[in-house]
Amino acid sequence: MATFTIIIPFYQRDDGILRRALASAFAQSFQDFDIIVVDDQSPYAPASELAPLTAEELARITVVSQPNAGPGGARNTGLDHVAAGTRYVAFLDSDDIWTPDHLKNAFTAMDTLGGDCYWASIEGGAEFDYHFGIAALEKIDGARRLMETPVILDVPDIAGVMINDWAFLHMSCMVIGRPLIGSVRFDAALRLAAEDVLFFCDCMLAARQVLLCADAGALRGEGINIFHGVDNTSPEYLKQQFITWMALDRLESRFASRPREIATIKSYKSRARKQALWGQVGQLKRRRRPDFGLLARWLVQDPRLIQSAFQLAAGKLVK
Repeated sequence: MATFTIIIPFYQRDDGILRRALASAFAQSFQDFDIIVVDDQSPYAPASELAPLTAEELARITVVSQPNAGPGGARNTGLDHVAAGTRYVAFLDSDDIWTPDHLKNAFTAMDTLGGDCYWASIEGGAEFDYHFGIAALEKIDGARRLMETPVILDVPDIAGVMINDWAFLHMSCMVIGRPLIGSVRFDAALRLAAEDVLFFCDCMLAARQVLLCADAGALRGEGINIFHGVDNTSPEYLKQQFITWMALDRLESRFASRPREIATIKSYKSRARKQALWGQVGQLKRRRRPDFGLLARWLVQDPRLIQSAFQLAAGKLVK
């Protein structure tokens, strides 16, 4: 039984992206793994991506096909297919690539220190400059080094730290162990927005020990992933912001007894409302009909949406 199972959700439109991700897996210095590729009804089938692989490499890959369920749903399917004897699950987005020692560092830290939730840092280009390395967390009061090679940090109340700024976290740098493999799942309804952040939080709260590695575990890929790419001019933008608000609302329930975190989450919810409304104003300016149906659904769940609309209108009149 492999020590690691690698879960790769696949929904792509560009040739070679999955092949590149798989190459970074097979180049790992730690080789005791198998791979589950979840074909989330991708318009670009995975078969051609796998065709150049050797028979030995193909023998380590299981492809699971399913109706489209979004990235969280695809990862859940992968988790449901992990063998009972697998110790760790490592996530890899199909448009990212791993550094050669990612699995080795994760195994060394988790096996030595008993961690069941692990993140490494991620590196990327200029468009990814909002992310920051895990090494910066060493400045937090109470943070301590548990290991020097690789540098592994323990940060107190890491879930609270995440609420203030989760830009040090990335799915392709995450590894979980037992019992999280069997007990924590993505909220698949939160597709397009924030399902990963809610999963991060749930894993942090359930973990006995969260380990943070200062070394880079992954490089942000340059490919186009259909799971992303929604901006404020897109017809999907309102839906994305609504789902973001729903994710934040659920996140708020995780911190019901912590006023500081609640205040931070409420500010994020307010921003999601205002961004959604400005997006609909932009639709009007482009002579497109706003999505009144979705706005009505949002208003039923969140009466504060109308207050945000009045605040934006008042601000516009003042200007």
